[in-house]
Amino acid sequence: MVSGSGICARQVVVDGRHHMLGRLASILSKELQNGQEVAVVRCEEICLSGGLVRQKMKYLRFLRKRMNTKPSHGPIHFRAPAKILWRTIRGYTLSLSLSLSLSHADTHFVAYEGIPPPYDKKKRMVIPDALKVLRLQAGHKYCSLGRLSSEVGWNHYDTIKASFCYSFLFELEKKRKEKSQVTYERKKQLTN
Repeated sequence: MVSGSGICARQVVVDGRHHMLGRLASILSKELQNGQEVAVVRCEEICLSGGLVRQKMKYLRFLRKRMNTKPSHGPIHFRAPAKILWRTIRGYTLSLSLSLSLSHADTHFVAYEGIPPPYDKKKRMVIPDALKVLRLQAGHKYCSLGRLSSEVGWNHYDTIKASFCYSFLFELEKKRKEKSQVTYERKKQLTN
């Protein structure tokens, strides 16, 4: 990956938790240009700088933009966090290189809310250049992409994981964490 990590794996799985949206999209679009396959999980926990009210007003202004004569031809307004990340990356990809075919980037990039089964067993990476704790000053407001999406019309926030809300997928996430903890303890015991 970019930013000096020197990773040249066939497919990189990035954990989107506590990454800044724009910085993450910029770095991932550069990686897609270089031919890297990228999967992003937990898109609902990606952060945006600025409070929730400010971001919501910005997104509602964006939702009002449409084609006058045939709105179905106009801008498509995605509400799901994974699709918002995809659209942001598409914007960076177009601004970096118009010669890059979007179909190439589409086949090499996938994004998910939560951690679906093929990726729960793979090693997830972070991008230090995009982490909130390293990029956003202490005390500054921020909001999560999942919360913003739920405010503007995404209906599956409670299904994926609401804070302290026990739903079916939250139980699955809890079981996955327990299994990964057992695996980690076993691996730790083998190395000692």
